[in-house]
Amino acid sequence: MPFNTQEDDTTDMEQQQQPHNTSLETWPEAIAPEPLTGHLSAHFRGDGLSAGVQVMGDGRLDINVRGHRPGLAMLNPIHHPLPAVSKQIKSFRVPEPSSGSGDSFPLNLNIVIHVVGSRGDVQPFLALGRSLKKHGHRVRLATHLVFKDPVLENGLEFFNIGGDPVELMAFMVKNPGLLPTMNTIRSGIIKRRRRDMKMIIEGCWRSCFETGDGTSLQQMFDAADSLMRPFVADVIIANPPSLAHIHCAEKMGIPIHMMFTMPWSPTHAFPHPLADIRPQNTKPSVANFVSYVIVEMMIWEGLGDIINEFRKTRLGLDALDAVRAPSLVQQLHIPNTYLWSPALLPKPGDWSSDIDICGFSFLPSGSEYSPPEDLVSFLEAGPPPIYVGFGSIVVEDAITLTRIVFEAIHRTQQRALISKGWGHLGGSEVAVPNNIMLIGNCPHDWLFKHVSCVVHHGGAGTTAIGLALGCPTVIVPFFGDQPFWGSIVARSGAGPEPLPYREITAEKLAKVILEALEPAIKEKAREIAEQIQSESGAENAVSSLHRHLDLKTLRCSLCPTRPAAWRVKHSPITLSAFAATVLIERGLLQLRSMEV
Repeated sequence: MPFNTQEDDTTDMEQQQQPHNTSLETWPEAIAPEPLTGHLSAHFRGDGLSAGVQVMGDGRLDINVRGHRPGLAMLNPIHHPLPAVSKQIKSFRVPEPSSGSGDSFPLNLNIVIHVVGSRGDVQPFLALGRSLKKHGHRVRLATHLVFKDPVLENGLEFFNIGGDPVELMAFMVKNPGLLPTMNTIRSGIIKRRRRDMKMIIEGCWRSCFETGDGTSLQQMFDAADSLMRPFVADVIIANPPSLAHIHCAEKMGIPIHMMFTMPWSPTHAFPHPLADIRPQNTKPSVANFVSYVIVEMMIWEGLGDIINEFRKTRLGLDALDAVRAPSLVQQLHIPNTYLWSPALLPKPGDWSSDIDICGFSFLPSGSEYSPPEDLVSFLEAGPPPIYVGFGSIVVEDAITLTRIVFEAIHRTQQRALISKGWGHLGGSEVAVPNNIMLIGNCPHDWLFKHVSCVVHHGGAGTTAIGLALGCPTVIVPFFGDQPFWGSIVARSGAGPEPLPYREITAEKLAKVILEALEPAIKEKAREIAEQIQSESGAENAVSSLHRHLDLKTLRCSLCPTRPAAWRVKHSPITLSAFAATVLIERGLLQLRSMEV
């Protein structure tokens, strides 16, 4: 997306009039922590700008943007200046949800959803998939094998794209930024992670057309099983880390719609969640925008060769160069839908109508959940406890972290429920005090109704459900977008400033927990919960998808209630699989006269 070098015009938004929203116009200039030793650094230079990049102590990119002559020009020459932001864009609101499943889209589409990430990344798409099914679409969720059961339990089709999110989380804790440590490079882990990404990209491609669930296990089932139904995608929905999305859509000639739980579209209003910026001799708004360009460039530097090999050998497409590739989504105006509440972070004024903020996407409440008796007894034995859990995070030294958490709880004189999570907190080496109970998997939408505040890593999914249920929130960020959401929660008033994992001590953790229990923060959390509960994030996201689809190109010319799969060469006529089959069988059309 372009950035405007004229006077900044991104702060006049009527959403800012809502109480307790995060204001975009007062976004602070980042205070960068000390850089980690033994990390790589990089430098970019463009016409009028230069930027140095280092990985900082919290794992994000420290981007030092310097303007070295008046009239800052483009860092990336593919961008073109935007005109002043129109009132139409500024007043754009969350897409209204359809009235219900009866108000269905004119076409029943095969939709594949590509999701790479942790459980918190996958869960919003489970809710989205359920809503898409209500509108008559067939939905296949292509993600990691460990999430197969929840996908099937929610009535969606599953496809395995490979990759192990447990290993990924462990890698990210050790290497929390986009650039790995030198020790990691020497260990050979980078080669394994690159092999994983190559497998995931290939898996995403196969999920667009391959029969089965991608595991090769479907042969064990009866041939009449639903796994054996042929599937060819009409539309791709994807989160940015899946990487294959736009390339698969280009090859198949089908629409692509990006959806994510954190900002990935360039804006002047705030920096990329994976970046800390330090503007020098340039406006903070320009530095904010440049941070998105640089993050995309860094990703391409690390994985661009794999993507180009995939394009050439598997898709038969031309390779992309390092100038065009990082901003291809913005150049092509691919629609983006963001799954967070505008009550927390409003839509920036320089985001166009191609971009929607639709609210958090939640699964239906786990009202059928039956808690174990020991959990019920603990909850009934005293005042509401604190919840502490770090979800999918895998830490190297779980025992030390457990001791810190136990000591912090002791200092607060509170009761606590501690989720073991993927990091296995509360191992057998540490005695569990009477005021603490260790728990395994438990639905957050049930559990968080029974706690006084929540302490977690700041994943988008956990943050969302905690705020939706009015929980004062303490975030201990480890990597990625977690520091970003920690700052958003603090600025909203629903919690204290985030406490980075690398700085955690029992004393500091106890201090922020006590802050979260103060009446003013509890009241702010309650107010935000009321706003979030009035939203319909999953339905809004479906409406966003439908609004951006071009029915004219999707419909069969002869059977307009069916999606087109073929195009007659040298003709504007598009045909569904049904229409093409009938015409070929009747001798009215030859296969060689059609193209996908």
